[in-house]
Amino acid sequence: MKDDQRPTFAVGHMRMAVSDVGDAYHFFVRHGMREILERDDFAILELRGGTHLILNKTEEPIPQGQRAPFDLMVDDVDSVYQGFVEDGIEATPIERGRIHDSFEVKGPSGYTIPINSSHVAGVV
Repeated sequence: MKDDQRPTFAVGHMRMAVSDVGDAYHFFVRHGMREILERDDFAILELRGGTHLILNKTEEPIPQGQRAPFDLMVDDVDSVYQGFVEDGIEATPIERGRIHDSFEVKGPSGYTIPINSSHVAGVV
């Protein structure tokens, strides 16, 4: 549509290799991702905008603290932070920045997952 101001592209799929697909799947569901499909060695979750996070089982060791292959953006960073803390998830303090307020959580398989406040321009 000519009046559609949204960017042309969206991210379709992101992939994350994890040691325990079920654990990772339920971690992300508890924190706001939509359930799509869960199997023993493969799962799909949905993020805002229709992006899918694909979880694949890996036998390869994942170094503790390795940064996730993505970061996440949220509208209310303080509320999301509180949700992780109340769930007993290890989180760094929120850093207030010029562009983003952000923190990191210890996620599934020992990944470090950055969480950022949104600065979306217009309708997405």
